[in-house]
This record gives sequence, structure tokens and C-alpha cells, in this order.
Amino acid sequence: MQQTILKHKNHITVISGLFIIIGFIAHFIFTNTVIFNSAFIIASILGVIPIAIQAYQAIKVKVVSIDILVTIAVIGAFFIQNYEESAIVTFLFLFGSYLEQRTLKQTRSAIKELTEMAPETAFKQLNEGQFEEVDIDKVEEGDILLVKTGSKIPVDGRVTTGKGYVNEANITGESLPLKKEKGDKVFAGTIMDNGTIQIVADRIGEDSTFGRIIELVEEAQDSKSEAERFIDQFSRWYTPVVLIIGLLVWLLTKDTALAVTVLVLGCPGALVIGVPVSNVAGIGNGAKNGILFKGSEVISHFANVDTILFDKTGTLTEGKPEVSEFVYYGNNQEEDLSLLYSVERESDHPLAVAITNKLAQYKLRPVDNTQVIKGGGVIAHVDGHIVTVGNKTLMEQENIPLSDDILKELDKLERAGSSIVLTAVDRKLIILMGIRDQVRAGVKQDLQKLKSLGVKNLIVLSGDNQGTVNLVKKELGLTEAHGDMLPEDKQEFLKERQSTGEIVAFIGDGVNDSPSLATAEVGIAMGNGTDVAIESSDIVLMNSNFNRLPHALGLAKETYANMRQNILIAVGVVIILLFSLIFSEWMSMSIGMLVHEASILVVILNAMRLRGYQLK
Repeated sequence: MQQTILKHKNHITVISGLFIIIGFIAHFIFTNTVIFNSAFIIASILGVIPIAIQAYQAIKVKVVSIDILVTIAVIGAFFIQNYEESAIVTFLFLFGSYLEQRTLKQTRSAIKELTEMAPETAFKQLNEGQFEEVDIDKVEEGDILLVKTGSKIPVDGRVTTGKGYVNEANITGESLPLKKEKGDKVFAGTIMDNGTIQIVADRIGEDSTFGRIIELVEEAQDSKSEAERFIDQFSRWYTPVVLIIGLLVWLLTKDTALAVTVLVLGCPGALVIGVPVSNVAGIGNGAKNGILFKGSEVISHFANVDTILFDKTGTLTEGKPEVSEFVYYGNNQEEDLSLLYSVERESDHPLAVAITNKLAQYKLRPVDNTQVIKGGGVIAHVDGHIVTVGNKTLMEQENIPLSDDILKELDKLERAGSSIVLTAVDRKLIILMGIRDQVRAGVKQDLQKLKSLGVKNLIVLSGDNQGTVNLVKKELGLTEAHGDMLPEDKQEFLKERQSTGEIVAFIGDGVNDSPSLATAEVGIAMGNGTDVAIESSDIVLMNSNFNRLPHALGLAKETYANMRQNILIAVGVVIILLFSLIFSEWMSMSIGMLVHEASILVVILNAMRLRGYQLK
């Protein structure tokens, strides 16, 4: 019965409002006191029932809610035969509740829009080779799917044949369509603007990028920030205090109307709704712009960040390095390059990918007993040879001699900004490679935007040599640059900055970044990075769009400011109403409730501004 009444609460609000209108018509047009009182009595009883049920349910879980204040106030007004006040108060309270529900649904529209974008069917290749439209649930990993112009891409996958342009705005926030051809990745929920392609399914359903976005945004919008948790605790003791004050007013004055009015004026409705609606609107804006905030707490921390630490490869740079210098010191170049190619094929590190792309024409040999040296490189057994591939530190650890000529060449390449990869076969150095990665387009401008938003320190931390990171620092105008750093060195550096009281954010994309992402107040992962990095982060920039970072920071600051504005509005209204009650003659229950509901509408409209926020 209770659930049925609450389910039809909006209908009750409408009926209550109609009876109030009937009452006023009877009073002002027909001067009929009986109909006037009867209409307001019915409106009061109808209106207080759902409010009283909510109050009862709150008491059952030992929470003294605002509904209790309103229920007592309405019952008090009813028994002193102030039917007009009791009817209007219940109607305004129910109408305010309706506005809150409607607005929260609108601010959660990012979820609804994303869900509606989720593909429901796919054209799957059957055993006979033809394609048939099937339900998305029947698609499995490894299936070949056909995507035509205007269709939604149903899964995460790779293009096998065909080419065309894909609109990825709902994943990355990037409005321009991207060209896709054989080998390129595509994402579920994006739209094929032009062309026809076939793709092989890599990730389906909830495991797809699109599925994870929906899940993360839902979790984030349901999470509570520190401010929200404080307000929850605050309202738990605030409401009983208002009840006690109302009782004391009645005991001291014996004025029931005054005591009841105190209860109504003390309702902190705007305070309860103001912070959540700001956070939900901010998270929704982020989702539409390719930014995933994993919770309301993240917004507060990021809004106050002092220092941002950057991994270099794949973050400040494209993450697509190429071999730029090559020096060979051995006697059988083809065999030695075949050994190197075979070892590097075992790794997905960006430098390894650059080397395998360079050496793809060489013979692949069986690799045994691969040993990865964290922050150094790899040692493997290939066709009876011990192959050591890595940096200068690894060579020194393995007692592999480096001649003066090699050291001079190495120093020259480092000063030119190259990442160095050394290769030794059977403990003799035979190959020196210089690898360069291009700085992302527009990164310098994006970093300037971060500074203009109040970030004091922009620091790059990298496992690359100091010469390379110094060049990156100079090119991008960074505050500091630190090279030759292992993952634990990055994490230790981060902790040192935190120990001085700085609020630190770390942005990276690799497995080796995960400790720092987890340690920082705000960990930011590039969306094309590893799953481990994405899982251990607090913010994800979808499709690795670095230019979304300034928008994310600006949005966090705007959301945090909006939240504080709403708190100020809510508290200010309560103070003004109580002062008006004490120092004026015009304040009444219905006027107080009307002002309360107006304040709720104001904080909602204030939060709604965040939905259209764009960084200037």
C-alpha cells in the first residue's frame, strides 16, 4: 500500500493542487466557507500521506529526515485549524520533490544518451560467408562483422577490410570523423559516417570501451563526495535540533502556529539537493566530452590540484616512436638483427614496437627463458645465444663492456633527444639504436591552459635518459624534468611532493605507471593505455585525447565552485527565513515553504549550467 501511494505521489500532488484551487475559488468568488475548508482539509490529508510515509520509512532506518519536520508541521497546522497553511505547505513540498526528481533525471541525461547510443544488433558473418543481422548478445569475440554507412559500430574491434570515416564524438568528445582502414581500432557505439568496413570483434558487451564508459559514469554519479557525506551527517543532527527548537518555542510561547512555522522554515531542502546535483551535472558534462570522472570525490581533489606529474611516452608524446639512428658493431648483421627482432617481438613496449617495425623483414627465431628487468630491458635465450636488450644501466648491471667510442656515440644521441636501446649478444655489445618519439600536437598550448587554470608545477618523469627529457622540458615549457627513473622512483618522487602538502595528480598510460596512478590524489589515465592503468586511475581521457585535460580541470573547478555556491544559497535562505520570522510580521508557513522550494529551484538551475560548460 505504501509503495503504491509513493508510486503515485505526482498524481497526488496534482489532485492536491486542484483542491487548493477549488478552495480559493470557493473563498474569493462564492465566499463559501464550507467548500473552502473542505477543499483545504482534503488537500492537506492527501498531501501529508506520502510525506508521512517517507518520514515513517526514514524513522525505521533510524534517520530523522526533513519529511518528519514537514509532517509534524502540517499535522500541527491542521489541528490548529489552519487548513490553508497545511494544504499549501504539503503541495509545495510535494511539488518541490517532483522538481528535484525531474532535474536529477535531466542531469543524468549523459547516462540515458549513452545507453540509447548502445547498438542493439550487428551484421555477423556466417559459416557460408554471407552476413546476417543478429541480436548484439549473439556476437562473440573473433566474429567478423559488417558495418555500413550510417550504422553504429557494435563492438570494439579492428578493421580487416574496407575503409571509411568514423564519428567517435560519444567516446572521445572529438567532433571530426576519423579515417579508419585495415588494422585500425574501432569502438562500440561510434558511428560509421561514410564507407563500409568489416571488423573482427575484440571486446563485446560490458567489456567494450562503450560498456565500460556507461558502467564508470553510473558508478561515478552514484558515488558521494566528502561534502555530500558531510551534509548527510549534518542533516542527521540538524533535523533533530530543529525539532527541539520548535518544541522549545512552543514550551516558552505556547504559540503552536509559531512553533510549527519554525519547523517549516528550518527545512534544509536546498542543502540536501544542492551538492549532489552539481556533481551529477559535472560528471555528465565530462562523459559527453570524452572525460570519465570516477566519482564525486575526484572532482574536489582535482579542482584543488597544485602539481601535475606526467609520464613522457604515450602521454606528452605520441607513443609511436621510430628508430632514427642505428650503429652496428658486429660481424653478421643479418643474424644479429634477426636475434634482436625475435626478442623484441615478445614485448609490447613502445620502444620494442618501434624496433620490430624497423626489423619486420628479418627471420623470427624461437625465444626461450625471457627475463624482463624492470626499468632496464630484457634478457632472453635465442638459438643458443644470450641476447640482452635495454638501456645503459642494464648493460652495466650485466657487466657488458662499453668502449669509449660507444660511450661517446651514446652521449651524442642522448643530447640529440633520442631514447637509447643497446643490444648485446653473448655479452658483447653489437647494436646501438636511437629512437625518437614526436611530441603530441597542441600539447604545449594545453599545458599553458593548465597553468592559466592555476596549476603551479608541471613535471615530466620518465625512464628515458636525462638528455631526452630535458629537451621535452625545454620544448614544452615544463617546470621540471627527471629522467632515468624506474616506476618506484616515480612513486617515491610523488610521495615526496605530497609530503610537502601539495595536491598531486599523475598522468600516464602504462602498466609501470599504475603504482603512481594509485598513489596520487588524482590518477589520470590515457584511454588507449593499458587496462591496469585505466583501472588504477581516477580520471580517464578516452582515446588518449590530451587536449581534454584542460577541459577536465576547468570542469572540475567549475563544478567545485558550483557546489560551494549551492551550499551558500541553501544556508543563506534558512538564515534569512529564521531572521524574518523573528524580526518581521509577514513571515508565515506557506511563504517560508514557497521560499524553500524557490531556493531548491535556484540551486538546481545553478547546477544545470554545468551541463553546457566549455573551457574558454
